[in-house]
Amino acid sequence: MVMKITAIETIPVRIGVDRRVGHVRDTKGFRFTSNIVVLKVHTDAGIEGIGEVNGSPDWSGETCLGAKAVIDQHLAPKLIGEDPRRIRHCMSRLSKTFGNPFAMAGLEMALFDILGKSLNAPLYQLLGGTVRPLELPLRFPVMPVGPQESAEVAARVVSEGFRTIKLKVGHDPLDYDLERVRRVREVIGPDVRLTVDANGGWSVNEAIRASHQLEQYNVAFVEQPVHRLDLDGLARVRSQTRLPVMADESVFTMQDAISCIQKGAADILSVYPGKHGGILNTVAIVTYAEAAGVHCAIGSNLEWDIASSAMAHLAVALPNITVERYAADIIGPFFHIEHANTTGCSVSGGTLTLPQGPGLGVELDAERLRLVQHQP
Repeated sequence: MVMKITAIETIPVRIGVDRRVGHVRDTKGFRFTSNIVVLKVHTDAGIEGIGEVNGSPDWSGETCLGAKAVIDQHLAPKLIGEDPRRIRHCMSRLSKTFGNPFAMAGLEMALFDILGKSLNAPLYQLLGGTVRPLELPLRFPVMPVGPQESAEVAARVVSEGFRTIKLKVGHDPLDYDLERVRRVREVIGPDVRLTVDANGGWSVNEAIRASHQLEQYNVAFVEQPVHRLDLDGLARVRSQTRLPVMADESVFTMQDAISCIQKGAADILSVYPGKHGGILNTVAIVTYAEAAGVHCAIGSNLEWDIASSAMAHLAVALPNITVERYAADIIGPFFHIEHANTTGCSVSGGTLTLPQGPGLGVELDAERLRLVQHQP
């Protein structure tokens, strides 16, 4: 029986973020408010799919208002009347619109939600079933506060159950960051994993020097040490350090992943559906990386509860998203201080548990959603 999309709603929301580091004078570009577009895709079968657009100007070049406009004016009209269960067909209808990966991903997310609900099956079953438990270990990102504050935050979250700590670096002089790493390693002990993420903030020479010095603190890997467009520089860093290198900002598209792997620029790819333009593209990248012998890890753009659930479904269903080794960066449910979902992922200590309901497994409360709705 044919099902048709009858309408697509775009609902801007504004959500507060608590980075769990106390009062911060210098945010150094980290956001403390999330401007998100919640999507509702309605069908003539009475099934509603939900999605989330969580792009940002610094990350994907998208804004909340821009995403709403491109969906309302360009993407949604192409989907009205289409069967939402024909996901590849629907996404091919949108392929002539350039960029806007998080907007594309939000729409595709809602289509998968509809498909799962129509079959009474969770998303991970549609992806082939689980290959690991529904409980995922998380890594806690500590933003670039001072050495003492970094150590205090790390000690606290380890006591709460986190077994992987990620330090944001690259915003201050290298010696300052190294002192932060030293202090954190000192308080968390030798058994807790410690990683660093420069978000492209180092030059190639700085990254090589930093990597050599980070070895003494048993750092598990260095994430995006140099600028996102400098794959040759990333490959040079990897060739001159013994620490594994993770590429995040450098890998948005399948073409990016191919170039990164062919140049030998990374040991690990950070993946998630927002930056890749959807779940199908993420699956393709993860599968390609697996064939090339490169591990993947779930990254983050500080997603809210809807997209976080989609990410978790991918993590339990794809063998090459090796959360056992690198933990998951699905920290939106933990950091956002407002929620509109009545079901979805739950976080306890350093573990995220995936919902088992159909589709994404997320249901929204209309009144709570109204309270966070933002009218620009």
